[in-house]
Order: sequence, then structure tokens, then C-alpha cells
Amino acid sequence: MGYRETYESWLNNPYFDEATRAELQAIAGNEKEIEERFYMDLEFGTAGLRGVIGAGTNRMNIYTVRQATQGLANYILSQNGQEKGVAIAHDSRIMSTEFADEAALCLNANGIKAYVFDSLRPTPELSFAVRELGCISGIVITASHNPREYNGYKVYWEDGAQITPPHDKNILAEVAKVTSFDQVKTMKKEDAVAAGLYKVIGKEIDDRYMEELKKQSIHPEVIREMAKDIKIVYTPLHGTGNLPVRRVLKELGFEQVYVVKEQELPDGNFPTVSYPNPESPKAFELALKLAKEVDADIVLATDPDADRLGVYCKDTKTGEYVTFTGNMSGMLIAEYILREKTAMGTMPENPALVETIVTTDMAKAIAAAYNVKLIEVLTGFKYIGEQIKFFEQQHTYHYVFGLEESYGCLAGTYARDKDACVAVMMLCEVASWCKKHGKTLWDAMLDMYEKYGYYREGLETKTLKGIDGAAQIQSMMSEYRTNPPKELGGHQVLAVRDYKEDTRKDLSTGEVTKTGLPTSNVLYYELSDNAWCCVRPSGTEPKIKYYFGVKGTSLTDADAKLAALKEDLLK
Repeated sequence: MGYRETYESWLNNPYFDEATRAELQAIAGNEKEIEERFYMDLEFGTAGLRGVIGAGTNRMNIYTVRQATQGLANYILSQNGQEKGVAIAHDSRIMSTEFADEAALCLNANGIKAYVFDSLRPTPELSFAVRELGCISGIVITASHNPREYNGYKVYWEDGAQITPPHDKNILAEVAKVTSFDQVKTMKKEDAVAAGLYKVIGKEIDDRYMEELKKQSIHPEVIREMAKDIKIVYTPLHGTGNLPVRRVLKELGFEQVYVVKEQELPDGNFPTVSYPNPESPKAFELALKLAKEVDADIVLATDPDADRLGVYCKDTKTGEYVTFTGNMSGMLIAEYILREKTAMGTMPENPALVETIVTTDMAKAIAAAYNVKLIEVLTGFKYIGEQIKFFEQQHTYHYVFGLEESYGCLAGTYARDKDACVAVMMLCEVASWCKKHGKTLWDAMLDMYEKYGYYREGLETKTLKGIDGAAQIQSMMSEYRTNPPKELGGHQVLAVRDYKEDTRKDLSTGEVTKTGLPTSNVLYYELSDNAWCCVRPSGTEPKIKYYFGVKGTSLTDADAKLAALKEDLLK
């Protein structure tokens, strides 16, 4: 069936509600829009769904959510997991509450219990809840930091991490089999509640989650000592972070926490930001204004589902606020944990630090300094969460910290996804420790550059939307594979890793070895002078991403090298 026929069937089929059919009627004369909405089914990728909210097969709506959930339900039934049930959380985005309920009721109609949070919650708390309740799976309705028109659907497995092989491909296959809405089951909410299939959760999980967060604190006495002196500005960017972040900071003893009022309350329209992404300087405009008014030491923002953390810190020498990348804030926390646990004699046996292949190489230097095993995984925090499972199963290493460059990290093993709530808590503790010793976070960062080297990293993206965009991205990746560069930004290309082919080719010797990581459409170039770059299509957005990093002799030197590499990559 072509896109036109599919459009007509949605328009005329009484299965679809009146609002959906009215929305489709309104675009009757716009052939391009009809094609965009119906030329394909919204792809269920290895993390789930993500797309623009609206009517159509290529959009996020109650029907595509039900369809995906039916596939998940079929897989859970094949694993005899119906009694274990599924935990479900959602963020503040438009339709998040409705999508969470639709997912729950589809599961319920298949005889599977659903534990649904009574209101919005952070993604990491969902990860915690899956394990805490002994569920076979979890669902969180969120599009993370995407623009307001998006929503998404992420699937977790019983270890609390987002789905990884073999479950990701098996669930994918089951979702692909649900080709007709006739195959999709649902039921009324009151019937599901009466049958004991729809269960509401809330405070009891919040309390247990809080306790686990607070256990990660290393020096609570330092927090109490500095609680009156350190000033924290925080914004949840209209998302889920407001209550848990404020609660954990309060319970640890911080007394001067200033919340950006205009961005405090949940709102899926994100009225004060064009893009609720803590990686974007624009998202910080109101927070920085408040920071200057109260003379804050540290400025923090979490994204809508509170798994990413953006950071600014005051540089007392200039009086200006300095932005930190995810690599920088992650390294500050990592160094603090490793240094203090080593000093206190609380480091576990066989400690391991886990990072993704596109995260800063400074992690390698820090891990080596404290005799900690450094493990690299593919891009995506689910692979970091997966390592914790492997450590427990194989009795090999003890996880001490994990991070990725995209503003996400995890201290502790209570969850298996990145957690901005624990990142806020740990960074505020590091800031307290610094202040006690007459320093700022920026001073601590400069100390680390001096100690380990001036590592700097960048990320650039090209957005290519629609049918043509997807084809362009594939064509670009093919070209990079066929004609790899010999030099980038003045650095010689020493080796090329192709994670799709599971090969690493040494360009000087021609030797080909395996990468040792799962298959993924990623190219990685090892460059001279400790530089590197990596290119991959985004798994959640119509983008191709370029990651790159250098090591300099000073900040000026590193930034110049980074600029040259960026210019060469994007020309």
C-alpha cells in the first residue's frame, strides 16, 4: 500500500478517533505533508520510538504507541514475563501522560501487569524502578532534549538498562510483525485497575530512589560544613528534574539553592526555550541572569527527562561564568570519586571506569593514574549500563563511574542509565569540596588540565530531514568508507575503525584486526598527536554527527588544534 492509500485508510477508518481524522482532513491539499506522514512507519529503533507528534504512520500518536507496545507485549509473553510486569514513567512533554496510559492498557489487555507512576518522573528513576520492582521491562515516554514537537518511547529490560542485544533485535522483530491495527489489543482503564493489572506507583519508589542517591555522597560532612556558603542556581527547563533534584540537595543539607521560577513548572510547550537542551547556551539565559543576581558559584540545568546535566561555573578571576562540556563535568566527578575513594581506602577491588568511544581521552589518563580499568563501549549509555550487568554476572570488575560526552553520567549501580539527579548532587559536592579548599570548579578543571593534559573535544552535526535527508546520510557514510581521508586538521590518519564491519585497519602496515565491539554504523579515525574523530548517523534524529578531540600543551594550543580539525571535517 502506497502512502496515499494509507492516508485514505486513516482518513476514512472509524478505528481512528475524530480528532485524528480532522487533523488529516486539514492537510488534504498538501501532498508533501501527506507523504512525510505516511511514506513509512515510524521506525522502532534499538532504543524505541522517537518522532514528531501528530497523525500518521510516521508520527508519534496513540496508535503508533499501541502498535509498538503490542510488539513488546508479544516478546514479553514469549519470555513468560507477564507476571513480572512492566514499569512505566513519562516526562512533561505534550501527550506523554496519554502515551504512558495507552502503553499500559495495551500491556494490560495482553495480561501483563503495568506499574505506572502517578505523575511525571525522571528517566533514571524508571531505570531504578524496573530493578526495584523486579519487572521484566520498563517504558519511559520522553523525547529527551529534542524540540517541543517531538515525543518518544524508550524500552528497558529487566537489568534496568535500555535494551541491548539480543533483546533489542528480538523486540524489533516482534514490533515489525504487528502490521495491522487489528493485531493490537487494548482495554478500558477501569477494567484494568479492577483486574489488578494497572497499578499506580509513586512515593514509595521516590523514597527508595532518594536513599540510593544519597548513598553516593563521599563527604557529606564537607557538604554540611559548606552548606551555608555555596550558592547553587538550578533550572529543570520545564521538565521532570524539579522535585527530585531539589529534594536530594535539601536532604544533603544545601541551604542556598535558587530555582529559576520561569522554568520551574512542567510544561511540554517549553515556553521559555526554543530547545530544552542543557547543551545549548540559549537554554541557560534565564539561569545565568539569576546566577549574576545572587552571585552563584554553580549554575545547573537538567533536560526534560533529567538524564542530562548542563553546567556553568563562576570564574572568580574574571567574574564571568564558564561553560562546561559533558566531558569536563564528567571528568571532575570521576577525578573526585577516584581520588577520594583511593585516599579513604574505600575503592573496591578491580575498579572500572566505563566510557563511550566518543568520550574524552582524559578518562584514560585519569583511570591510569588511579590504577582503574578503563573500558570503552559504543555510543549510547545503554552499553555502559550493560557493562554493570556483565561485571555482576562474570564477577570481573566493580563499576565506580561511567560517563558519555553527551552530558550524561552515573555514580553507583542503583540505576543503569545516566542520571542527572546524581550528577547534580555529586557536582555540588565537588563544588563544596573546592570551595572549602579556596577553589572553584573552574580552578579544579584547570588543575586537571595541568595534571593530565589539555584535552578538548567538539561535536558538530548536519541535519538532513525527510526522505531525501535519510538517503543523503547513507550516501555520506558510504563515501567515508570508500574513500577514507589520509589527513585531518593537520593530523595524519593512523588507523580507521569501522564498527559496521568490525575492523580496525592500521594505515601504515595495512594490518586489519577486530574492534571487539558490537556492530554499529560508526567510523572512527585515530589521528597523530593524540587526536581523533568519529562520524555516525544519529539513532534518534535526522542528523549525521561528527565527534572529535585533541590534546594540546595549553588551552590556547588545544583550542587552535580543535578549530583546525573541525574546519577540515566540515568543509
